Amino acid sequence: MSEQKIILTGDRPTGKLHLGHYVGSLAARVKLQDVHRQFVMIADAQALTDHAHEPALIRSSIMEVALDYLAVGIDPRKTTIFIQSLVPALAELTMYYLNLVTWNRLKHNPTVKLEIQQKGYGEEVPAGFMIYPISQAADITAFKASIVPVGDDQIPMIEQTVEVVRKFNRLYKTDVLVEPQAVTSTLARLPGIDGKAKMSKSLGNAIFLSDPADVVAKKVKGMYTDPGHLKVEDPGKVEGNPVFTYLDAFGKDKAKIDEMKAHYARGGLGDSVVKKYLLDVLQEFLEPIRKRREEFAKDPGAVMQMLKQGTEAANKKANQTLTEVRSAMGIDYFSTRS
Repeated sequence: MSEQKIILTGDRPTGKLHLGHYVGSLAARVKLQDVHRQFVMIADAQALTDHAHEPALIRSSIMEVALDYLAVGIDPRKTTIFIQSLVPALAELTMYYLNLVTWNRLKHNPTVKLEIQQKGYGEEVPAGFMIYPISQAADITAFKASIVPVGDDQIPMIEQTVEVVRKFNRLYKTDVLVEPQAVTSTLARLPGIDGKAKMSKSLGNAIFLSDPADVVAKKVKGMYTDPGHLKVEDPGKVEGNPVFTYLDAFGKDKAKIDEMKAHYARGGLGDSVVKKYLLDVLQEFLEPIRKRREEFAKDPGAVMQMLKQGTEAANKKANQTLTEVRSAMGIDYFSTRS
């Protein structure tokens, strides 16, 4: 049996989770929790870096994200689910690591640059947002995670964490910190229902795991397809068509999906027929998730107790690492060592 590894992953609590989250990370977490030691972080401190004006949204989303986790099958008996801001060691580690990274390096992190552009900050970038790659390094190293499941767009963040680990271990002549490895899923990104490159809460192009059946039906009906497929008999494009991308991600009958693709490509298959099949596939997938979510939502106190216990376990692990970091740096002033 291979050695059990540690995984650190998580989500920003800025709303409910959607199908893109499931494809990109949630499905993998459900599988990985049976193989490795997994920590899943509700990253409220990171969410505040660009939502400081919406603390009520962050607070309410803690419960929403936790319910989505439980509904898809993340098991708190196997996975430690915790709240980032309630683990103080993470903030202290961030402070130490900031001294190992130049401002110029942060400015040129590809992920940060892209997100600054997407958010239209210009010169008004919140300092907390600018340094969140280092905060993320603290999150990962605090739990000595060697595996970090991410989307392709987040790989530069893990590369920066590796830089921090190597510099810390070299500077302080230690092996306290563990180098993480980014692991991407085979379908790390699900397009939005509007055909945009990424499903996103902020873009309003998402199907949420908790959407009622009628809402899902409305969203599927309005999905973007091939704009050149004007008549049923016209040949249609399968590549880049979100309807078929979703069928690939969630459909079980691969032979039928392949036949539909071929039929659509040669003409004679209408968008409404393909969407109807996709709707059936998504309803079958989402219905048990919705039911489990409704059951967990009946006892919010139990959900918060689960988060409290997970956060206590996370604190224990992170504090152990922090003690080792302080010792390596020689700032454990009241220790008994000579």
